[in-house]
Amino acid sequence: MALTRAFRETIYRRAQRDAGYRKALLTEAVNAYLGGDMAAGKAALRDVINATIGFERLAAELQKPSKSLHRMLGAGGNPNMANFFAVLQVLQKSVGLKLTVRAA
Repeated sequence: MALTRAFRETIYRRAQRDAGYRKALLTEAVNAYLGGDMAAGKAALRDVINATIGFERLAAELQKPSKSLHRMLGAGGNPNMANFFAVLQVLQKSVGLKLTVRAA
């Protein structure tokens, strides 16, 4: 059976209408990142950004160039902790979520 929409477009559309889905996307992105799968975590963060506030608005909030954020969260990027948590803080506010870390 052929798909009528691209997978990412489906994710973005659902994120636009479903607050719980947006929260789950951000939670999964952070869990992947903190679980050691930085590639999956960065990819998921890019999806969250694109599905919610977009890179331009994130750049304005952080007072950083959009290109810098794209590079930082790209496949070869390596955001430092300050940048990672700054991005995370803006996304939590935008999504309406407050993440906490617990030892497993």
